[in-house]
Amino acid sequence: MAKKKVYVCFDYDRDKHYKYLMEAWDANPNFDFTFNDQSPDEIQSNDISVIKSCLTKKINAAAYTVVLAGKDANKTHKDYLKIGYKNWQNFEVARSVDNGNKLIVVKLPEYTEAPEEACGHGAEWVSEFSQQKIINALNIAAQK
Repeated sequence: MAKKKVYVCFDYDRDKHYKYLMEAWDANPNFDFTFNDQSPDEIQSNDISVIKSCLTKKINAAAYTVVLAGKDANKTHKDYLKIGYKNWQNFEVARSVDNGNKLIVVKLPEYTEAPEEACGHGAEWVSEFSQQKIINALNIAAQK
């Protein structure tokens, strides 16, 4: 079976360990979890246009976007005016919607609210970070 091309949208400073766990599930042959990660490694730039370009390229290579919604998913970024959205997660979700990616929003333990841009776009919502629940949501999204 072909791996789903998934972009993982997350707060790098607070929630990267969840993305790393997803990568470990994919690498472990004992887990029934596969995805082709389209997310970039940490972008070593402070240039907003460079970051936007890199993120957009990776998002456009994916068919799905998994949004890891943690405590700061809607926190206003200091450069929000330059980003054009409240923060990078909202930018990534908006680009994903523009690209036609199927959205899956996963509520992390410190979840307070999802990125504003994730609402109203037919996302599959996952109530907790769980391998089986994420797999189920990806499969449901694939049928849409």
